[in-house]
This record gives sequence, structure tokens and C-alpha cells, in this order.
Amino acid sequence: MELNKDMSVSLAIIPIIALMTAAALSIFVWEAGMHFPLIIGIVAAACVAMICGSKWEDIQNMMVKGVSMALPAIFILLIIGTIVGSWIASGVIPTIIYYGLSIIKPEIFVPVVALVTGIVAVTLGSSFTSIATVGLAFMAIGQGLGFDPGLVAGAVISGAFFGDKLSPLSDTTNIAPAMAETDLFSHIKHMLWDTLPAFFVTIILYWIVSNTGSTSGTADANAIQDITTGLNGVFNIHPLLLLVPVLTIALMLMRTPAIPALMGVGMLGAILAVLTQGVSVSSIIQIMTSGYNGETGITALDTLLNRGGLTSMLGTVALVILATSLGGVLESSGAFEVLTRKMMKKVKSTGSLITSSILSTFVVAFASGAQYLAIILPARSFVNKYKEMGIDTKNLSRAVESAGTVGINLVPWGVPAFFVADNFGLSPAEFIPFAFFAFLVPLVNILFGFTGWTIAKKDYTGVTSNQKGEQSA
Repeated sequence: MELNKDMSVSLAIIPIIALMTAAALSIFVWEAGMHFPLIIGIVAAACVAMICGSKWEDIQNMMVKGVSMALPAIFILLIIGTIVGSWIASGVIPTIIYYGLSIIKPEIFVPVVALVTGIVAVTLGSSFTSIATVGLAFMAIGQGLGFDPGLVAGAVISGAFFGDKLSPLSDTTNIAPAMAETDLFSHIKHMLWDTLPAFFVTIILYWIVSNTGSTSGTADANAIQDITTGLNGVFNIHPLLLLVPVLTIALMLMRTPAIPALMGVGMLGAILAVLTQGVSVSSIIQIMTSGYNGETGITALDTLLNRGGLTSMLGTVALVILATSLGGVLESSGAFEVLTRKMMKKVKSTGSLITSSILSTFVVAFASGAQYLAIILPARSFVNKYKEMGIDTKNLSRAVESAGTVGINLVPWGVPAFFVADNFGLSPAEFIPFAFFAFLVPLVNILFGFTGWTIAKKDYTGVTSNQKGEQSA
């Protein structure tokens, strides 16, 4: 169907206001999460679309179109749930925790968390998988070393999304250049300019913060001994179990498709649970479905380990479905185009163009909480403006990734924050202030926009749609 060309700005902004108002009430008053606010946003967007002439059948198609974009991510989320369950039951994650407590020094622990999680995320191409596996292990290690859980979670997030941003296997890293009409490897190469400096500063900040004040580690040898003894009492700890995450990384390096690879390592975890931990077949199936439930004798450790399972991901999956449904209506009804049209008329310089791209990405991020939409909608809306101004569209893909892939972690009701909160048992307010990388990357891009540093130019005169991206370097 055609977009509603006559929709006014005042109508187009109603769903955004409705969603953000409901989100604020839900977080600070109702304490009911983001599912219901997103439903309110969908209802508001549907009403606006109908006022502008859309039929209910059209609106249903808009929602289906939005959700269809997220189906691969939904399947991956469900598989991650089974992996977490099987890796805990098999002793893989407990083994990482055990040896991590023995090897990692408190003075460098938090920077190491960001670095290692980043390396894993680059190879896996998935921030969520990195967070739910090695991230979960680091949270337990941090607990043993006496670090602020919010600080450790912030370091895990920074590393996970650093790796996700630069990995050619990442879905968002592939979506951004496709929507901005450039090619994947030009996009990744161009992102090195904002990603590496921001991550370097992030590592320095973690070193400073983790060694000063109330967030520093207060490692107690007895507490560490209690945790390792508790793990030994429940699991058969063996260094060979560390080969499972190594195999996972190897599969991704061989460019094995994500879903088959993740299903394979999940099943490997299940087999090892039976062979090395004596878990029955029926028990491991239950664990992969509903999560691990056991007792090490350490309450805080049990809180971290008693999780996982396919059903643990249903809340996040529901959030993804609702968010992408809302995005589908906002895009197909023309509401988002109306909101960005006025913004683009005021764009006169490269700085204002980059800033507007990032701000519009944050608008979608705060409105929907969904990474895909936060990347797709602004990229589609701004691509012609970049061409008109002779600015290479790889600058656009870099800008929308900075806010849509990384900056969205600053949205308390966003899918990434919800996922982290659910897996680590923390509130977004506890870890968002420590997600330094998420603050720095968008700021670096705005700085580049106004100074002109690293901004690539390109003459699009005479370039047809069939040639899109071919001239990007």
C-alpha cells in the first residue's frame, strides 16, 4: 500500500508520545516491564494509520512485515536459551568460572572482561550469545572478586557490542550497509575509525573505575575458595570442557550459518551433561526447555547459574515481536518518514546530517527498543539525503550502527537492556551508567561529523539503483 502522504507531524508523533509515556509509567509506577507499553504504542500507531485512511487489513500486513524482519533473531534467541541451560548443566560455564577465579587478577579484571567478551563477540557475530555464555561466567567471577555487578555487566555489554559491531557475521552489521546502499566490508573498514578509539577509551575508563572508589574489587580469598569449592561439589570441573566455547568460535570462523552452528553446540552441551555430569536424558531435555536448577551452597552464585532454557527467552521474544510490529506500522504508514522529513529540511552541513541521522536512530530506539528498526528506518529515510550532499553512504551506515546497534543499550526498555537484565538479574539502572562504549561511539561520530575527520565523500551523479554500493571504498 502507499504511504499516507497527508499525515501531519502532530499525528505522526502520537504513537511515540504514547509509547514513551506508557514506558515511563511502566518503569517508575507500574513496574510491569515494556510489553504493555509497546501494545499501547501499537494501538496508537494503528489508530493514527486508520485516521489517515488505512484499513485494518493494511495495518495487519504492516505488523506482519515488521515481525518478518526479526524472525531469524527470534530463532537465535530461543536457541541461546537452550545453549545456556546445556552449558551450565554440562559444566562448561562452571568450568570457565572456576578457572577464571584462579587466573584473572582483580587489578585488570574489568578491562579483561570487555576485551575477552569483545573477542568472543567478533568471532561469534552475536552480542546476545556472548552475553549469555562468557558474560554470565564473568558475572560470577566478578561476584567472587567483589566487584560491583553493574560495573561488570557494563563491561560485558561494551565488549559484546564492540564485537557485534565489527563482526562480518553479525546480522545488524549486515543490515546497516544493505539499508544504506553500501557494501559490507567498506562499512566495517569505515567503522574502525569510530569503534577502535571509543573502545580504547572504554578500556582505560574501566581500568580507572575498577581500581578506585566503591566499584573496585574487594577480593576475599575465603570467598573465592567458597565459590570454587561450591562448584567442585556440584560439577565435575575439567579443562577439556573449555573446548566447547573454542569449538563454537571455530565454527563461526569457518562461516557456518549461525542457527545450525548454535544448535550444534547446544546439543554438544547436552551430550556432555550426560557423559561428564551424569545428567539423565530426560533431565537435560527439561533443563534445555525450562533452565538449570541446582544448588552450590553459594546463594549469589546459584542466582546466576539457575537460569537458561528455551522458556527463559519467551519474554525477550515477545518484546521483539511487539517492537517490530510497532516499527512495521510506523514505517509502512509513513509516520516515521513524516517525522524525519522536517528534520532533513534543516540539514545544511555534514555535522548536522550525521547528528540528525544519529538522533533519528535514537528516536526509533527509544520508541521501539528494537535494534533492527533503529537501523532500518533511519537508513532508509536518510540515504537519498547523503547522496544529494555527496556524502558517501558508508558514513550513514556507520552512524546508524553507532546508535542502533550500540547506543540502544542506553534505552532501559530496549530489547538489549531487557535481555541483559533478565540474564544477569539486574535492573537497567544498575548497568547502563557503566556501558561506557554505548555513550562514546555516538559521540565520536557526532565529533567526526562536525570536524570532517574520517568523513568520506562520493559523487553519486549518474549512479543508478543497480550500481548502489559498488563504488564504495
